[in-house]
Amino acid sequence: MLPVLVGIPVFSVVVPAFNEERCIGAFLASVSRYLNSQGLPWEIVVVDDGSRDGTVRIVRRWADADDRVRLLKESHRGKGSAISRGMLAARGRWRFMADADLSVSPDDWAVFLDAARQPDAAPVIVGSREAAGARRIGEPLARHVIGRAFNRIVRMLAVRGIKDTQCGFKLLDEDAAQALCRHLTIDGFAFDVELLVLARRAGLRIQEVGVIWTWRSDSRVRLKTGAAAFIDIVRIRWRDLRGRYNGVTSHRPTAAPGANRAAS
Repeated sequence: MLPVLVGIPVFSVVVPAFNEERCIGAFLASVSRYLNSQGLPWEIVVVDDGSRDGTVRIVRRWADADDRVRLLKESHRGKGSAISRGMLAARGRWRFMADADLSVSPDDWAVFLDAARQPDAAPVIVGSREAAGARRIGEPLARHVIGRAFNRIVRMLAVRGIKDTQCGFKLLDEDAAQALCRHLTIDGFAFDVELLVLARRAGLRIQEVGVIWTWRSDSRVRLKTGAAAFIDIVRIRWRDLRGRYNGVTSHRPTAAPGANRAAS
């Protein structure tokens, strides 16, 4: 187990929130309960993306009661912008991006922690609904077909070899988060693809881990969202061809949760 360094969490959870009043309280309760059970110093960073409902009020109430819960307020720009801000502001040695609807339950996050605890842990660990051990629960057939078609386009144009780029649960070590997220330019849902393109350009190893993913009927992914994401994929490909991502460099690897590391 890592030694506890005062003020430095091992595990940061970053969640973008836009009008999530209906589920953000349940998210904070479920995630904090799970993290407490793991015995790791933790924090939750909620990045409010310009919500107009009671999201901020709920998160502030939690933050007042527990200083491990932090709120960052942003104007409404999109999920990618919120994730970028949160990952750069997080303090954890490992930084985990999660969706507020918890389509992957905290009870199933062990697959990420287990991967991070390996001596040769990849600095970028992505949840996959297509990797070995993955399960999809309740997903409509039409949504599945559209998602797989989109992933095929992504693999053709931007990121080869990744079976599922769009699952909203990804774990980065602190150096990868700092190296990659400062270069993100896509504010919308296709930011995941840009993140993985940047990781490849930086020479960082990417590992996919199978997750148990449950369909949420109130998902914000719609036809219009998919069309915008497709345009962003073309934009990412064009930038890549022009060498816009070639200057991204990686840093030293980060020790994994559960590894022995002397306190400095």
